[in-house]
Amino acid sequence: MTQDQTRGSAPDPFTIIDVSDPLQYELRDGDTTVGFARYRDRGDSRVFTHTVVDSAYEGRGLGSRLARFVLEDAVAQGKRIVPLCPFIAAYLKRHHDFDAHVDWPDAAAE
Repeated sequence: MTQDQTRGSAPDPFTIIDVSDPLQYELRDGDTTVGFARYRDRGDSRVFTHTVVDSAYEGRGLGSRLARFVLEDAVAQGKRIVPLCPFIAAYLKRHHDFDAHVDWPDAAAE
């Protein structure tokens, strides 16, 4: 799944793609990878393990944009969400529209 968004009339340079090796979604600025969300699939679950956005791109809402995209994609594929990654877990605790699709690991539920 790929995401291209536009804001107003200016094209948005950021895209998010699902890369198969390694298993991760990549946030790209043109051809440059500036962030990623790693995962592994376990049966009907998608386990998110690590998310990073380059510090030069922080403060633009790109981490949240990446999180929303990967979670929406997991749900669209019929996957349960397992947030081992602290960033994805924090995002889910603030955005309850994914509650019905989350299986909290014991440590993240507290």
